[in-house]
Amino acid sequence: MNNVFVYCEIEGTTVADVSLELLTKGRKLANQLGCQLEAITAGTGLTGIEKQVLPYGVDKLHVFDAPGLFPYTSLPHTSILVNLFKEEKPQICLMGATVIGRDLGPRVSSALTSGLTADCTQLEIGSHEDKKNSITYENLLYQIRPAFGGNIVATIVNPEHRPQMATVREGVMKKEILDENYKGEVVSHDVAKFVPETDYVVKVIDRHVEKAKHNLKGAPIVIAGGYGMGSKEGFDKLFELAKELHAEVGASRAAVDAGYADHDRQIGQTGVTVRPKLYIACGISGQIQHIAGMQDAGIIISVNNDPNAPINAIADYVINGTVEEVVPKLIKYYKKNSK
Repeated sequence: MNNVFVYCEIEGTTVADVSLELLTKGRKLANQLGCQLEAITAGTGLTGIEKQVLPYGVDKLHVFDAPGLFPYTSLPHTSILVNLFKEEKPQICLMGATVIGRDLGPRVSSALTSGLTADCTQLEIGSHEDKKNSITYENLLYQIRPAFGGNIVATIVNPEHRPQMATVREGVMKKEILDENYKGEVVSHDVAKFVPETDYVVKVIDRHVEKAKHNLKGAPIVIAGGYGMGSKEGFDKLFELAKELHAEVGASRAAVDAGYADHDRQIGQTGVTVRPKLYIACGISGQIQHIAGMQDAGIIISVNNDPNAPINAIADYVINGTVEEVVPKLIKYYKKNSK
């Protein structure tokens, strides 16, 4: 009762990285609250799924294994969460801000009238004072995310309704195994008690999953371009530099909106979050939405002709100059030294 729950997204029989990241965060929140961490998996053929989940510090794993639960469809998974939460009454529920999470989260929060904060960049535990009614709430989930176009960072609380629900994008939280041999309870539920037969009305006949064209999230070196690159041809120079450094190329939202780079290369609040060892930002001013997606990089180098660009404030090294001047020199230098 009143524990922290994480809905684990599954592809086949593999738990998604974003869910494992949330289990890591969920464990820390549960420790602060002095409660247990529980996880939910729903799919088909989930034998041994606990080996993927329990090492992240999960005290109790709820397994729903039945034909029709994979591939994901809205109604059965909604029924599972809504009916389970009515029984278990969690205080917090976390899920990935993915295609599935964006569909499932609002359905569950609406059914339970609990509220939901999407695309959180931080999750913390704290108190909240309602000055109007002279009430102080303790141990609330601070659901933190940029708001108003990223001009402010909003902290959202849900004092009255439970569960407190939040979605988080992949890569925002760190994934860390707590203990390979962590002992947690595994409960295999009778799916028929949670899901009415009518929920299986939608059947997936054929399914095609497109593989990513790059490994931006896992790359040790990322070279990112902004609107300051000037054109798609400007980005060609970044790809040339990336080839020499064995790096991946990312982009700011402004560069993507201008058509300089593909959307799947967008880094930031509305793109992917990266944590490379080296991040080279070329022609990027550094709005708060972009910084949210790369601020945990090991070393940040900014190439910018504006000495007052916001990204310079978080950069370890700043190269003051135009990208047209600096990037070709970098390519020339690395070509010369890689021979």
